[in-house]
Amino acid sequence: MKNWRLNLVLIFVFLCGASVISRLFYLQVLNHKFYQSQALGQQAGFKKINGSRGQIFFVNSRESKGAEGTGETKSMAINKDTFVISAMPSEIDDKDIFAKNLAEIIGEEKELILSKLESQTSYTVIKKGIPQEDVDKIKNLNLKGLYWERTPARYYPQENLASQVVGFLGGEGNGQYGLEGYYEDNLKGKSGIKENKRGLDLIFSPDISGSLDGADLYLTIDYNIQFEAESLLKEAKKNLDIASGQIIVIKPDSGRILAMANYPSFDPNQYSKEKYLEIFQNSATQKLFEPGSVMKPFTMAAGINEGKITPDTTFTDLGYVKIGQETIYNFGREKYGEKTMTEVLEKSINTGAVFVEQKIPRNIFLNYMDNYGFFRKTDVDLQGEVYSQNDLLKNGHDVEFATAAFGQGIEITPLQLIRGFSVFANQGKLVKPYVVEKIFQDKKETYMRPTQSKEQVISQQTASEITTMMISVVEKGFGSQAKIPGYYIAGKTGTAEVPLKNSKGYEPDKTIQSFIGFGPALNPKFLILIKLDDPKVPKSSLSAAPVFKKLAQYIINYWQIPPDYVKLEK
Repeated sequence: MKNWRLNLVLIFVFLCGASVISRLFYLQVLNHKFYQSQALGQQAGFKKINGSRGQIFFVNSRESKGAEGTGETKSMAINKDTFVISAMPSEIDDKDIFAKNLAEIIGEEKELILSKLESQTSYTVIKKGIPQEDVDKIKNLNLKGLYWERTPARYYPQENLASQVVGFLGGEGNGQYGLEGYYEDNLKGKSGIKENKRGLDLIFSPDISGSLDGADLYLTIDYNIQFEAESLLKEAKKNLDIASGQIIVIKPDSGRILAMANYPSFDPNQYSKEKYLEIFQNSATQKLFEPGSVMKPFTMAAGINEGKITPDTTFTDLGYVKIGQETIYNFGREKYGEKTMTEVLEKSINTGAVFVEQKIPRNIFLNYMDNYGFFRKTDVDLQGEVYSQNDLLKNGHDVEFATAAFGQGIEITPLQLIRGFSVFANQGKLVKPYVVEKIFQDKKETYMRPTQSKEQVISQQTASEITTMMISVVEKGFGSQAKIPGYYIAGKTGTAEVPLKNSKGYEPDKTIQSFIGFGPALNPKFLILIKLDDPKVPKSSLSAAPVFKKLAQYIINYWQIPPDYVKLEK
């Protein structure tokens, strides 16, 4: 009997032990991942995050203060956190005092804050975009029912300076216009997972190595030259009442854009307050115009390169030339008589440009215009560049080719014009303009400047002869107001008519006045385009040349460029 009872107890103990062991096997072996994750969940928190947007910097050009430059930078676009201020009305003891104290710091009307508190019984947003310094003041008030949340924001320290170049960060968090739009994929931060494990923050993503932050851009644009260019446009507005204007400065041997100034401009920090979207467009790359007489050197270069003329070739100007049923006149219907091709540029004689164009077959003329880059984009690294195929010229008659020879009936952007002009200052080679010098990702340089084409658009000899002719324009001709003592400057004036928007013909009382040139002419360091839209001066005025002179003189002083010659006093 006793053995039976003992065996029963042993069997019971065995069954209980087996039950416990099987349960432990189920928990620790078969289902251990589930319970492990539950345990980790008590120790770790997960949150999806985005890296910071890359920043944009000006870098002073290497030519300033020595060959290598100073490496000085100025912020163009940075990240500056702001805060959203909100309140829980049900937790506020005295709404009147709450609104009064808060209004004094955040710059809102007390009544507006009160109306928000009275209209809501739960969470309500008081104001967005509050800076850190104001939040610090708010914290000291110890207002019950007040809450704040950090939000990333884009800040443009230079405000209006180079605004059409930089663009802005839109409300949806995407770059708009300019650099912000073009380099969106580089600038934007990557998405990742933030894990807090035992008090440590770990950031990871299965598809991304390194930092989640976007890349930083370092520009070719020189802060000081950009500032001077924009100041000169503001001065032109004051003195000449221009409707708008653009100034571009490039290094003619590399395509580095040192300045790209527009008037009017806008503040990217306040972009939402602008009434007209057109203000955001960069007129240097996004608006076409008929350039006028600054095109004449291109026609001359084609004629010289084809062996049809030389700088000393003469023709007799009657003041007009008939093309079929059409008659083309010189500006002011001037009659110059016998002149050389150099004198044609000096006096900007329309009929002389037509004389050269008529010696060049149409297809050859169009090939030169294409090789100068006038029928395609420059591919500059800015969002939204436009161009014209110039089909009206390509499919035009003799008169369209004749007027294109002196810059009417052909449309290009200011950047296309200055890029084309680089062939004269760069031994006949066309450059590729660019704005970003370096891109840094995770503190490593990931981008090198564009490779420049080695293709000869015109011969070195032709480029040299056109340069000499344009030196004569400044020394003896209509470009004399651009002359700088001690330096040879090569340049060309331009006065262009403005086409009517909705019909054929031109505006009767509007012009575009420009000057484009480079210096020192025999060893070019800079190439400048000045374009003034509808200055309130007589059509015969050369208002752009003095602006060129001021900017060229500034760069000469800034870079300490030695003179070409010293004029001896008698």
